[in-house]
Amino acid sequence: MRNTLSANNYEFNFEEKGSGEKIILIHGSSSDYRTWEKQIDGLSKNYHVIAYSRRYHFPNKAIEEGSDYSMKEHVEDLKEIIKYFGNTPLNLIGHSYGALMGIELACNNPELIKRMVLAEPPAIRLFVSNIPTPGELLTLMFKRPKTAMSIIKLGATGLGPATKAAQKNDMKAALRLSGKAILGKKFFNNLSENRKEQALINLMAAELTGSGFLPINTEALKRIKIPVLLVTGKLSPKVFSNLADRLEELFFSVKRVRISNASHLMHEDNFKAYNLSIISFLKESEA
Repeated sequence: MRNTLSANNYEFNFEEKGSGEKIILIHGSSSDYRTWEKQIDGLSKNYHVIAYSRRYHFPNKAIEEGSDYSMKEHVEDLKEIIKYFGNTPLNLIGHSYGALMGIELACNNPELIKRMVLAEPPAIRLFVSNIPTPGELLTLMFKRPKTAMSIIKLGATGLGPATKAAQKNDMKAALRLSGKAILGKKFFNNLSENRKEQALINLMAAELTGSGFLPINTEALKRIKIPVLLVTGKLSPKVFSNLADRLEELFFSVKRVRISNASHLMHEDNFKAYNLSIISFLKESEA
């Protein structure tokens, strides 16, 4: 059932279903709470599932011209929304940008999270700045050459050109360029027209041109004792598994799964395997 709530001086649309232990779902970029349709249906048989559209995403109030798309603000939103539902800690499932938000929240407010599922967080700030310098890339090339090359490829073929298109307000080109780099050409081309439209209305120039991702405090990350499930798609661009490799090294209590026949949108590409992995993790970590 769709509802609205007020938190952090903003009104959010959300959907909730089921009863019992709470799960909050945080979507990634170019998306909204509708991306979680199969998880809302599948997980609500055993849990109280809450999926909200993040600030500025459909059908919430749009971003104002000149405003920053601030990850810090999105994380603060998440913290207040979790408190709104009470009975913390609860289970957090984040995809992509939403997974990065989960990492940031866990580093600073671990008491709000019981267990955490992170699907392909673009954690490039583990290694480089939002716009990597040549020195950062050179250092990374010596330490982790595969990771360095995958980050360079993502920037050169996807995020860099997409940002330039966004600066010209050509959001269709920005979506095409970023989508092919993040999902892979085949998976992007196979998106339905409805899904591409959903992505387009949720892709904001301010996200590509704004302040970007927050730095990741690796020492705080190492201290997180929350059980973590890292999820990657077997057919995703290599950058995501390379970044997940480093996260797997840093987390104290972590399990790793790879979803077959799936790319970056693994919860849509192969929702049955994704949901089964989530349920198995939640039950195992509870035991």
